[in-house]
Amino acid sequence: MAGPPDPGDVDEAVFDVVERIPPGRVSTYGAIGRLVGIGPRRVARALSAGGAAVPWYRVVRADGTCAEPVRVEQLGLLATEGVPVRGGRVDLAVVAWP
Repeated sequence: MAGPPDPGDVDEAVFDVVERIPPGRVSTYGAIGRLVGIGPRRVARALSAGGAAVPWYRVVRADGTCAEPVRVEQLGLLATEGVPVRGGRVDLAVVAWP
């Protein structure tokens, strides 16, 4: 009988997907969660706890906004990749991945 997945394995699955987001594109916590089989909050927890080694800044909220604690840094990093932002929101219709 299988128990719950190991939290480290879940984090690694999140990191693996985030590493596949191409430069200049973004995904959402929900989209990453659907690919991994977890909820968006669990994706956010994985990235906040250990996502520094992956392009965490390419993951935004479903409405295209960034989390407040990292908003300025995240928008700056996205700007260097040419990601379109209007009114503080990433234009997901143009750059959403997958």
